[in-house]
Amino acid sequence: MLRSLFFGVAFAALFTGPAAADPLLDEARSLFKPLPATAPVIKDNPATPEKVDLGRMLFFEPRLSSSHLFSCNSCHNVATGGVDGLETSIGHGWAAGPRNAPTVLNAVNNVAQFWDGRAKDLKTQAKGPIQAAVEMNSTPDRVLQVLTSMPEYKGLFAKAFPGEKDPVSFDNVAKAIEVFEATLITPDSPFDRFLAGDAKAMTAQQKKGLALFMEKGCSACHNGINVGGQDYFPFGVMEKPGADVLPAGDKGRFQVTNTATDEYVFRSPTLRNVTLTAPYFHSGKVWDLREAVAVMGNVQLGTVLSEEEIDAITAFLGSLTGRQPRIEVPILPPSTPQTPRPVTQ
Repeated sequence: MLRSLFFGVAFAALFTGPAAADPLLDEARSLFKPLPATAPVIKDNPATPEKVDLGRMLFFEPRLSSSHLFSCNSCHNVATGGVDGLETSIGHGWAAGPRNAPTVLNAVNNVAQFWDGRAKDLKTQAKGPIQAAVEMNSTPDRVLQVLTSMPEYKGLFAKAFPGEKDPVSFDNVAKAIEVFEATLITPDSPFDRFLAGDAKAMTAQQKKGLALFMEKGCSACHNGINVGGQDYFPFGVMEKPGADVLPAGDKGRFQVTNTATDEYVFRSPTLRNVTLTAPYFHSGKVWDLREAVAVMGNVQLGTVLSEEEIDAITAFLGSLTGRQPRIEVPILPPSTPQTPRPVTQ
């Protein structure tokens, strides 16, 4: 009897075939990609342990700013989702910047950097805030004066950029910061595990939100490996937001291209770790993620989402929080008598 039962089960399995496919997973895999667990290779800027370590020090180095108060981490705090949690960042002389600081986490996977895409890569982006008057308010020459005033930095640059005649350069500052920032990735989110085939990685509510996210059209702008960050779109496709959310004076990518069709066009932000990165939008005017979802439904999709739909989509967005990078805060070299003194006004 046992033998006949065994052959009966085997015969049934032969004609039953593999487990039924998951249409939700299949559709998701056609639009999104899981984050790899290792940092991507950067073209023309290969990473080495020495270069990454130097970049980590420079990322936390406040003396790159003229006031000795602001570092890259000030606006892109790796302890708080890669952002500073402000509407717009505060910089030199306590001046408020014009836009909300985008997260540095997974930024290496964006098509370009800044809300308007004016920096093609992280290396170019790193140079901007250092020189911006309302941010770090420094200059390339001053940065080099600071770094060459400390023997330890000169040795670290020589190790990170071996064989170069003048390894302490502004370009190499940016290259070191770039390779460090490329390590700030957050893999292994519930959504990543779901994409890898773990059906239990997401809750039923999160899966419902994922289905709505794709059905309603959110994934038209927020797709790919970063669930966004891959292209530019007008803010207010169906209905222009109020001036409190979309300041009239900030015309987005138009300020880069001077093309009329780029007015109020911005790079779509990554939605990875979005539950950690309030406030939202380039203006930083919306603090609640549910409200941000509702706003996007109205102005981008032309639909009024129900409370139930908002709850489900917000739950899905929670599944995008990945394993946060654990960064050891570096001990920086002490200033010397040759180090330029801070300028605070």
